[in-house]
Amino acid sequence: MLGQCPFGHHAGRDEVFGGRVRMVFGEMSKGLQQIVERAVAQVLDRQLPKLQAELVERVLAELPAGAESSGGGGASSDGLVQAISTVHAGTTQKEILKALLDTGTSYASRVALFVVKGGAASGWQARGFGEDESMKDFPLDLSTGPASHAYQNRVVAPANIAEMDRRFVKQFGAPENEQILILPLVLKDKVAALLYADGGAENRLDASSLEVIVMSTSAWLEVTSLRKQAAQREMDSAPAMERPPAPAPAPVQTVSAFSDPFAAHTPKHIAKEAPEPEPAAEVVEVAATAASASAAAAPAADPFAGLSAEDADTHRKAQRFARLLVDEIKLYNQAKVNEGRRNRDLYDRLKEDIEKSRATFQKRYGSTAAASGDYFQKEVVRSLAEDDLSVMGGSFKK
Repeated sequence: MLGQCPFGHHAGRDEVFGGRVRMVFGEMSKGLQQIVERAVAQVLDRQLPKLQAELVERVLAELPAGAESSGGGGASSDGLVQAISTVHAGTTQKEILKALLDTGTSYASRVALFVVKGGAASGWQARGFGEDESMKDFPLDLSTGPASHAYQNRVVAPANIAEMDRRFVKQFGAPENEQILILPLVLKDKVAALLYADGGAENRLDASSLEVIVMSTSAWLEVTSLRKQAAQREMDSAPAMERPPAPAPAPVQTVSAFSDPFAAHTPKHIAKEAPEPEPAAEVVEVAATAASASAAAAPAADPFAGLSAEDADTHRKAQRFARLLVDEIKLYNQAKVNEGRRNRDLYDRLKEDIEKSRATFQKRYGSTAAASGDYFQKEVVRSLAEDDLSVMGGSFKK
């Protein structure tokens, strides 16, 4: 007893109290961590498309001006930006995929797109093989070789033509240097298509640039899909009296969002069986081509007819870029857009997003011939305010 600490009778109580404090703070820490994780996830989810665009722009900006591509194709970083802009100018999946093939010819002598359905791949269109339709319905073997590797692992597969499907080589021939590339087009974490590329007789094959274009195409297809979903949700939530009158019924066919470009092509080699779920799950109604063509209005006069070809091209690019930026704002802020229109304070609710996007636009086109067009401001009023300037509120600068 003489050796005991005079405060020994408090020690047990203090230890218990300390343990409870640590437990409480531990629980608070876990709860706080969960809150922070949710908040960070929401911010990243909302800003990811913009961050991705800025990252690509920053990487391209770091390349030496006029630098030649590694594949010897003679295409500069400016050409790559132009290629991505061409893909992003597409508003339908068919336009986007055709742009992928068209721009791909700047980085490879021969390119072909194969649609993946039910575990089988069939040709859709090609460039550099003689005729665009020469690849249609060609069955590509996915069980072996670089096509299998790209499909199974969702990675770019460089290879020698000797590893390729023998039927393919027999029908379309081999490139001069025997080097080929298979690139997966990934949507919703699934390979929806494969892009074949080789150097042909000119030995023009730029693997890095093709990979950037394919990744950009995948991202843009998903953005357009999300945009359609958001527009449909907005239409469904609008009061009946505010909805536009339904158009006269036209012949339609129901297809998945991604398979829309390939609706007219039925691969002959695929056995009829329960189809595998498509990469994009939502279903859309696609009007028959003939009905769309007959309803098309006469083309409007070119507003840039009096400009040089270079300046006119700059103006068109600026318009498309402004539309893309504003569409992103609209896509990720549907609730704020609807509330802002109703309360006529749209700018106050979206000020941060609008000004960040305006700065991005100014950085790219503020010192070009397109600066006088004020395209970003016009697109904000046209798309967000639906041409009603009063909806933006008093703090919006005209």
